[in-house]
Amino acid sequence: MVVVGLTATGLIVSGLRSGQRENAERVMDQRAEMAKSAVLTETARYESLLEATATGLATDSNMTWDDFDAATSSLANAGLKGASSVAFVVPATDAQIPATQARWRSRGADGLVLRPRGTGHEHYFSIFNRGLRSTGTTAGLDVSAARQPAEAMRDARRMSTPTVSDTYVLLRDRNLPAAQQQHSFVFAAPIWPRTADPQFRGWLLLGMRGQDFLSAVLAAVSQGQLNGELLATNTDGSRPVVAHYFVPGTPDMERQSLLDVADREWTLIIRADSGNLPGAHSPLPGLVLGGGIVLTLVIAGLVYVLASARSRAVARVEAATRELRQAERESRRQAVLLAAVMASISDGVGVIDEHGEFILHNPAAREMIGVDHDTSDTTAWQEHYGLFRPDGRTPFPHDELPLVRALRGESSNGVEILIRNPARPEGVLISFDGRPLDPSAGEPGAVAIYHDITELRRYENDLAVFAGVVAHDLKAPLTVIRGHCEELLEDSLQGGGPSHSLLRIVRAVDRMAAMIDTLLAYTTARDAPLNFVRVDLAALTDEVVQDRTGHLAEDAVPEVVVGPLPVVSADPAMLRHVLDNLIGNALKYVRPGAAARVEISADPVGEGWTRVGIADRGIGIPDADKPEVFERFHRAHADAGYAGTGLGLAICKRIVERHGGEIGVADNPGGGTRFHFTLPLEEYAMKIRPSKKEVSTDQADDEAREKLERALAERAAMENTRLPGLSALPSSAPSGGDPAGTRLRSPAPHHHPADAE
Repeated sequence: MVVVGLTATGLIVSGLRSGQRENAERVMDQRAEMAKSAVLTETARYESLLEATATGLATDSNMTWDDFDAATSSLANAGLKGASSVAFVVPATDAQIPATQARWRSRGADGLVLRPRGTGHEHYFSIFNRGLRSTGTTAGLDVSAARQPAEAMRDARRMSTPTVSDTYVLLRDRNLPAAQQQHSFVFAAPIWPRTADPQFRGWLLLGMRGQDFLSAVLAAVSQGQLNGELLATNTDGSRPVVAHYFVPGTPDMERQSLLDVADREWTLIIRADSGNLPGAHSPLPGLVLGGGIVLTLVIAGLVYVLASARSRAVARVEAATRELRQAERESRRQAVLLAAVMASISDGVGVIDEHGEFILHNPAAREMIGVDHDTSDTTAWQEHYGLFRPDGRTPFPHDELPLVRALRGESSNGVEILIRNPARPEGVLISFDGRPLDPSAGEPGAVAIYHDITELRRYENDLAVFAGVVAHDLKAPLTVIRGHCEELLEDSLQGGGPSHSLLRIVRAVDRMAAMIDTLLAYTTARDAPLNFVRVDLAALTDEVVQDRTGHLAEDAVPEVVVGPLPVVSADPAMLRHVLDNLIGNALKYVRPGAAARVEISADPVGEGWTRVGIADRGIGIPDADKPEVFERFHRAHADAGYAGTGLGLAICKRIVERHGGEIGVADNPGGGTRFHFTLPLEEYAMKIRPSKKEVSTDQADDEAREKLERALAERAAMENTRLPGLSALPSSAPSGGDPAGTRLRSPAPHHHPADAE
C-alpha cells in the first residue's frame, strides 16, 4: 500500500511540473508580445503626434511663439512617456544668422541670441522650446554641434518624413552627473509648406530619454514580472544598449523582438523568471507530494484506528454527556435567575418574536397595561390594549409602535403612549424604549422597556404652575413698591427735595421684576407647549423693533436695517422672545458715545430652512467667552458695567433648539457681533414634529396650562393697575401685537450701565 501510494504520487507530481513549464512558455510568449506592442504603440504615437504638429505648423507662413505654444500644447497634455522637450529648429548659414535672429525675435522669441558652433557650414538653431517634464532647452543653441540629431534632421529634410537619431546624451543632460545621464534620442519631423514652390522652414524635434521611456512602458505591462533591455541600431552598425528595466528574480526565459521605429530598427529583449509568471509556478506539486505521503500514512494507520475506535468513542460520548448535563444545569440556573429578575424589577419588559407573538411579558408590564392576555395580531394592538397618543384621543398609529419599529430594525427611545382600557379607565402614560432583539438570541424579534411617567408629568405640570404663581406673588409687591416710589418721586421733584435714592429704588425694582420674568421665561422656554403656526418674520421683526425704539426721541432712534425676511413655521410667542432679546442686546451693548446700528437679514440654508442673522457694531464678545455665551448665568461683559441676568441667550438657545434649529455667534466684519439662528420655512412645517415634552399628556395637563396662563394674566392685570405717577415712567407691559407674545416677554426697561450702589 505504501509503495503504490508513493509511486502514484511521484507520477502525478512529474506530470504537474511538465504542465507548469509548458504554461510558463506560453505566458512568456504572450507577455513578450504585449511588451513589443506597447513599445511600438508608444513610438508610433510619438511619431504621429510629432508629424501632425509639424504639418499644422507648416500651414502657418508667419509662425510666432503663440502659434508654436498653441500647436505643441497637445504634446504637453498627451502623457508622452520619457519625453523631455519639444523644440522648433531652423537652418541658417553664417550670412543668414543676423537676419534669422531679427526675424524670430519679431515673432515672439524675445531676447533670442543665435550662438553658432564653428563657421563655413549650415547651422541648426533652436528657436522655440517647450519643456514636457521640466524646463526646455535654451533658445539659440546650435543643434548641428551634436552629430546624432544633426544627421537625423538632414535625413528628415531629405526624405520629408519623421526620422529617429542615433543614441546620444541630450545637450540639456550633459551638465548632469554621469550617473544621471541617460542614452537618449530625438524624433525629427520636417516642416515643409504645401505650396507649388515650397521653401523649407525647419524641424520639430522631440527629445526622448531612453531609460525613462522603457521604464514607463514596461512598468505598465510587465506587472513586476518582466526584465527589459532596449537596443538601438546606429548608422555605423553598432547596437548600443539604450535602457534597462529590472524586476526582482532570476531570469531563466528570454524573448527577442525587432521593432521598426521611423527609419531605424530597434531590438527589444524580454527576460523573466518562470517562477514569477502566473500559472507557471504553484505549490500544487508540493501539496500533491505531501498529500500523497500523508494519505499513504493515513491509510496505513487506518487499521489500527479502526481497531481501537470503539473504546475511544465511548470515552468521548461520556465526556460530552457530562459537559451537556453541566451546561443544562447552568442554563436552568440562568433561566430561574432571569425569571426572578423579570418578576422583581419595577419596569415593564415585553419581548416578541418575528410574528408578533409575545415571548415574555413580566408582571410589571402586565400591571401597567392592565390586560391579562396578549394577542399576536400587531394590527389589533391599539384596540386590544387601548393605545392612544398622549392627547388621550388620537389612536396611536400601528407603524409607529416601538415594537413594530423594532421588528423593522429601528430603535426608539422615550415614545410616550397613553394606555386607556377597562382596567385603566383613568389612563396611564407610558414611555417605551424599543430595540431589535440581539442576534445572539437565536431568532429575530424585538424587546421593549416600559416606564410609567404619569406622576412625573403631573409633577412637571405642578412645578410649572408653582413657578407661575411664585412669579405672580413676587411681582405683585414689587409693583406696589414701584408705584409708591414713583408717587414719592413726583412729590420730591415738585418740592425740590432729593430724588436720587428714589430713582435707585425704582430701577432696583425694575431689575428684580425683570429677573423674575426672565427666570419664568427660562423655565417656560423648556417645558411650555409649542404652537407651530405661520409667522411672517418681517412683520414680527418690525413690531419688535418698534417696541424697542418707538418711545425714543427722533434724534435718539438707532439705525436698524431690516432686509427681506421669509415666512416661517414657529411658535410666535417664543420666536418674539428670541428676536426681542437679540435685538435688545444689539441696541444695548454699544460703546459709550457711539450710536447703535443693527442689521437684520435672512439667507436660505439647506432644504426648507432659513438662517436669520442679527449683526451690530457694538463692543463685541471676547473669543474666550464665545463657547460659553449661551450657558445660563454667563455674562461676557459683567465687568464693563452692563446690566443683565445671564439668562437671555440661554433662553434663546432653548427656544431655537426646540424649533429644531441651531444658534451661534461670530465676530461681525468691521466690528461688533453677529448672532445667527435657523428656523424651518413654512413649506417645511409638516416635517417638524413636536417633541415628547411639547404635547400635553392628558386633561390634567390642559388644566395645569390654564392655571399657569391665569396666573400670568393676573400678574399682568396687577402691573397695568397704575398708581398715581406710574404713567410717568416706561410701562413694564409689552406693547400691542400678538397677545400670545406676552407669555415669554419680559419688561424691557431702558438698557444702561448699572448704577453704582
